[in-house]
Amino acid sequence: MGQATLPGWQGRIDAEEGELGRRWHQLVAAAPADGKLDGVTLVGFACDAGVARNHGRIGAAEGPAALRALLGNMPVRHVSTLWDAGDVRCVGDALEPAQAELSERLAGLLGRGTFPITLGGGHEIAYGSYGGLARHLAAQSDDVPRIGVINFDAHFDLRLAERASSGTPFRQIAEDCAARGWPFHYACLGVSDYANTRALFERAEQLGVCWRRDEEMGVDQLAEARAQLQRFLDGVDHVYLTICLDVLPAAVAPGVSAPAAHGVALEVVETLIDTVLASGKLRLADIAELNPRLDIDAHTARVAARLVARLAEAVTARRGG
Repeated sequence: MGQATLPGWQGRIDAEEGELGRRWHQLVAAAPADGKLDGVTLVGFACDAGVARNHGRIGAAEGPAALRALLGNMPVRHVSTLWDAGDVRCVGDALEPAQAELSERLAGLLGRGTFPITLGGGHEIAYGSYGGLARHLAAQSDDVPRIGVINFDAHFDLRLAERASSGTPFRQIAEDCAARGWPFHYACLGVSDYANTRALFERAEQLGVCWRRDEEMGVDQLAEARAQLQRFLDGVDHVYLTICLDVLPAAVAPGVSAPAAHGVALEVVETLIDTVLASGKLRLADIAELNPRLDIDAHTARVAARLVARLAEAVTARRGG
């Protein structure tokens, strides 16, 4: 094993294999404070205050560190430039300041030309991620942007509550869009009938949400799911993708606050992510709800690392290196 330059990054060093034997911990570098940034930039969101407010099982604040630990040994294949912009940390219950800091950091990274992937953290990450893209697009033009929010999740996370939590981010996004006079485009894929109340389904209907139930996302139903997703993509210009790991079956992703009784197979999720990538409209992405305290032999962290690497490689390929 070899220690990487950056804290939190380590992995094997296969010196005998030369350049073809390199791993991510040998490629990643600290993102400079200013100037143009190419490639992919990772940002951690070390927060589970939203999960705590939502009466969930805490531990997701440890997610970014667990993800980096698995990403360190990822083989360098199609990623040529990889930056780490550090963590946004939520102190205690200070959720709103942490979300605002994440939005500011992501807006800055987008303005510098890089593709951000944020490592969570509870799903309260979503309001911060969306805010970063909204701030970036608003600064670029006075035109009304058509942002498509695509969420792989067993839950709508549209809950009404006095305080923000991991269960409210997409309702908050809808309210932000209304305040700005922007359209609200939200697709939630993998929704469980048994993890959402009737009130949430009615709210989704009222807000014009595009959704697909977990039991309608089998491998044999993939063509229909892709067609529905493509119709959604055709109606937007910019995409924010968020992957809540509890969309996956509990056997695949046990390390989440609320494991799925049914879930959506990983091969289906990956194929639909590829459809999003092929649109050329993806601007940023994040991984949510990794809880290392509840994981079993790092199963969930390994799946999350695979998804991050898949995104990073595809984005690099589309950008021509």
